[in-house]
Amino acid sequence: MKVLVIGIGGVTNGGKTTLAEKHKKMLPNCDIISQDDFFKPESEVETDERGFKLYDVLDALYMDEMVTRIRNWIKSPASSRVVTEEPQSACDSLKNVYILIVEGFLLYNYEPLNELWNRRYFLTLPYEECKRRRSTRVYQPADTPGYFDGHVWPMYLKYKHELEENASMQVVYLDGTNSQEELLSYLYSDIIEELNKLRE
Repeated sequence: MKVLVIGIGGVTNGGKTTLAEKHKKMLPNCDIISQDDFFKPESEVETDERGFKLYDVLDALYMDEMVTRIRNWIKSPASSRVVTEEPQSACDSLKNVYILIVEGFLLYNYEPLNELWNRRYFLTLPYEECKRRRSTRVYQPADTPGYFDGHVWPMYLKYKHELEENASMQVVYLDGTNSQEELLSYLYSDIIEELNKLRE
């Protein structure tokens, strides 16, 4: 049995969840873990001097729990309750391979996660497009006025810069303004290539 762990990280509203869910339907024995499931309750998230809840930082997440969940999956992927029995694509030769897609906005800036990835993807968006998409989404708690410019975007730039500064980190950057079809096609081909390498 072989395991492939793929990260789909990057900018808020970049299309991470959609890509992960579409790949789950296309790939054999594929499962998803979402970073959004590890947010601390609002009462445990720090507030800055402007009154902004600091959600876009590692401290707002139970990262240790996330690492544990991923490690447990790697140890026993077949026991995961959401693994599909039959490959839903033409990947019959890959039945003994299990794929985990982890999606979230802060995947590659937490050291304990970095040894787990087989492949890292990072979605980017220009400021205007990201702000436009963010404004169409409803969050709990809701974004307060100025929150995107005062917290969300600066944190994205900070963590992206950290990533770019880390020369040892192999990351494939993806333009989130490309169509879902283009992104899906590129990622799918790349993942199949990784799967084939695993089999060799």
